[in-house]
Amino acid sequence: MRIAVAGGTGAIGTLVVEKLKSAGHEPVVLARSVGCDLVNRNAVKQWLVDCQSVIDVSGVSTTSSAASMRYFTQSTANLVSVGRESGVQNHVALSIIGAAEVDSSYYAGKAVQERMLLMLPGGYTLLRTTQFHEFIGQNIKRLGAGPVQMAPKMRMQPIAGIEVAAALVDLAEAPAQGVVQDLAGPQEEYAPDLFAKYLQAQGRSPKMVEVPVPGPMGKAMRDGGLLPGGSARLGHETFDAWLARQ
Repeated sequence: MRIAVAGGTGAIGTLVVEKLKSAGHEPVVLARSVGCDLVNRNAVKQWLVDCQSVIDVSGVSTTSSAASMRYFTQSTANLVSVGRESGVQNHVALSIIGAAEVDSSYYAGKAVQERMLLMLPGGYTLLRTTQFHEFIGQNIKRLGAGPVQMAPKMRMQPIAGIEVAAALVDLAEAPAQGVVQDLAGPQEEYAPDLFAKYLQAQGRSPKMVEVPVPGPMGKAMRDGGLLPGGSARLGHETFDAWLARQ
């Protein structure tokens, strides 16, 4: 199959592309770095020719609710409308467990994306997952300040990105299914503990400062609003096992 991967150069997108290739599919990467701006409808139209499915793992680097909503509104509209014109049968979107309930900051965009898909009569598949193990390393770089390492106060149940990628490819190979079973990591963790483990594996031991994130998102992070419900399917690789593999 010829399958488009929106955000195919990102942390999860690259894993999806690798998984598609190993499964014998032809991935088509849609990303600004390769000349496809997802908020430009004409650009999207050029890249979706002959694609049977789309896997959307795209994102935007912002904590602004307005900016996130603008991005996901336009990119989702373009991918869905152009996809249908081009014969795409299954639009597979990745979202975040709890994002629709938080509906603030970056998650406001994911909430909009979900609402847009849920309004469709069919032709889409929506998978919600928890944060990835890879989330820890990304945020260590962003929140480090010399001898001090800030870490958000956050209850989480992270999952290996490679398991998410495999699930997305399986969904793209199948007919559209609407909202599917949530996918989460094997066990609950506390973000500052994972920050410390990651840094220790690198031979680093900066002073750790636990930071409460403000607003609705921070409340959900602290209160377990981003944890999966009892009906979620659980992945297998723990954070410790993932870290040992890096």
